Amino acid sequence: MLKIHSLFDHSTHTASHVVYCQQSGHCAIIDPVLDLDPLAWHTHTQQADKIIHFVQTQQLAVQWILETHVHADHLTAASYIKSQLGGQIGIGNQVTQVQEIFKGLFNAGDEFHTDGQQFDHLFADGDTFPLGDFNFTVIHTPGHTPACVSYTIDDAVFVGDTLFMPDYGTARCDFPGGDASDLYQSIQRLYQLSDDTRVFLCHDYLPEGREQFTWETTIGAQKQHNIHIQADTSKDTFVTFRQQRDETLTLPELIMPSIQVNMRAGELPPAEDNGIQYLKFPLNRL
Repeated sequence: MLKIHSLFDHSTHTASHVVYCQQSGHCAIIDPVLDLDPLAWHTHTQQADKIIHFVQTQQLAVQWILETHVHADHLTAASYIKSQLGGQIGIGNQVTQVQEIFKGLFNAGDEFHTDGQQFDHLFADGDTFPLGDFNFTVIHTPGHTPACVSYTIDDAVFVGDTLFMPDYGTARCDFPGGDASDLYQSIQRLYQLSDDTRVFLCHDYLPEGREQFTWETTIGAQKQHNIHIQADTSKDTFVTFRQQRDETLTLPELIMPSIQVNMRAGELPPAEDNGIQYLKFPLNRL
């Protein structure tokens, strides 16, 4: 039997998921969070340690640590969890586009390569890979970023930021490389899945009128009730709406540190000649 255990980080509104095969004891960890205190500028592992505790308590063996994309709203704990539990870090192969964009923006040095080598495995659209007695299939779902992927397994799909809960809508598309038209096409691919497919999200922001955070819905519920894009929503309608809405949004609080860490698979930038690691903030650029 395939089991899914989710943990929610209230500070970044992020849901991380542990997917595991009960028969084999193998698991995958999807979108883990590394804590960052943006005032003291210290990283912490409290949220990641909760995942580690669960994995150890259940006596699971980590096969995969999967990223749905290079997140702009939280730091990934992928490298930290790998150091503690093992496993391979995977992400979509278009991460190289994101690395190329942000290497220039942050003026990363020659040590930073834009071929995705920081990750253990780069997945192409349609790739499959095992988790115990089950198999993941990769769906390239760009739009929020050019590198976004969704992972399907058994009756579940993990969509990252592509979709939110039906009462909250869809991902923004105004980051570098984002595209509302691409997002529309990606969602159409997801809507081809069975209506009873369980959809696991990366975030929930508790819109007005709902009292509890939640991160699981179904394809059928999205097609019928998503406030941004339902089964019969036209591409032109969605693209116009998404572009107009994106113009009103402010940048995520942790976008600058998140991207610099996440494009390195969770490693901090290398220390400079004084032994201190730094994060950069480009002024008047975004």
